[in-house]
Amino acid sequence: MFSRRVPSDLAPNRIAGARAAAAPRFDLTVSNPTACGIPYPDGLLDALADRAGLAYRPHPRGLESARRAAAAEYRRLGVEVDPERVVLTASTSEAYAFLFKLLAEPGDAVLVPSPSYPLFEHLARVEGVEAIPYQLHPELGWRPDLGAIAAASDRVRAVVVVHPNNPTGSFVHPDDAAALERLAAARGWAVIADEVFLDYPLDGGPGGGVSFAAGAEALTFTLGGLSKSAGLPQLKLAWIVASGPGEAVARALDRLEFIADTFLSVGTPVQLALPALLREAAPVRAAILARVRANLAGLRRAAAAVPEVSVLPAGGGWSAVLRVPDVVGEEELTLELLERDGVAVQPGYFFDFPAAGVLVVSLLPEPAALAEGARRLFARVRAHITR
Repeated sequence: MFSRRVPSDLAPNRIAGARAAAAPRFDLTVSNPTACGIPYPDGLLDALADRAGLAYRPHPRGLESARRAAAAEYRRLGVEVDPERVVLTASTSEAYAFLFKLLAEPGDAVLVPSPSYPLFEHLARVEGVEAIPYQLHPELGWRPDLGAIAAASDRVRAVVVVHPNNPTGSFVHPDDAAALERLAAARGWAVIADEVFLDYPLDGGPGGGVSFAAGAEALTFTLGGLSKSAGLPQLKLAWIVASGPGEAVARALDRLEFIADTFLSVGTPVQLALPALLREAAPVRAAILARVRANLAGLRRAAAAVPEVSVLPAGGGWSAVLRVPDVVGEEELTLELLERDGVAVQPGYFFDFPAAGVLVVSLLPEPAALAEGARRLFARVRAHITR
């Protein structure tokens, strides 16, 4: 009766069930900055009250003033973006959906990094597209297997990069970025570059602060949005920047406009407010960056007293990856932390880490909550080791 694009089994897994039964006191999975005590300036949302929002004159690519504001964001990264090459969407998830519609026929495939955020499989599936993972190697600083990518099926239409990756925090190395561009150009693929966490450098590394929006060799779509850049996920506005060979970009934008015109999903008030939101949200971005850097440093100090646990390097983003002894399965450890310690973490298998003994924690929580949650986590690990 229902499409196979939607999973037949939608029952919650054991971890989701445990969370539903009792909300954790120390949620180290939180990804919403508006729920973490981050200070937001008074009047930040005043621009949403612009009375021009009472008039509905939609443009498929988005209002010109909003596209200019999104394009100007790239000057911080040393890239000049033509506002005519910007398409607004309601979210980066919708941006992926538009791009999969643009690039792939049902049954085609896109390459996606692994480990990474687990949404890609769902986004591709609902568009009738297969997400084929390519491995990021931990021993090489999470650099991709370029040989495997080059050997990919003829069904592939695009390669996705997440820069920096969520949750490993790894930036795409400039040598790998150049190799992927050359390969995509030769194979007729597009590059889809998700840069939503690019404003949040932690340990840094090669590729940090460098945007794919400057790419010229392959057709490239670079994604950003208010959710991360301004810490405003509730306002539902993101953008696609198209770059690459001129003729290919022009043809792609014409077709993206057709797709966007079918939905017209971005609200007028948030588009009108975008220039002010991006300008006035700079202190929010700075506060989030200060929070995640301080929490990462605190987490490392705490982990230093527990030799069995290590905090992996984090180039950028809002997450930290912990290596823990594989004395009990990730799911069992996650459930114990929830049910016995009131601590929520995410097991590494959620993100397809290649080895067991991985936990992922958010760096957004208030510092006291993260510190206590980490203390309980480390105590639980030590309890297993000393049995």
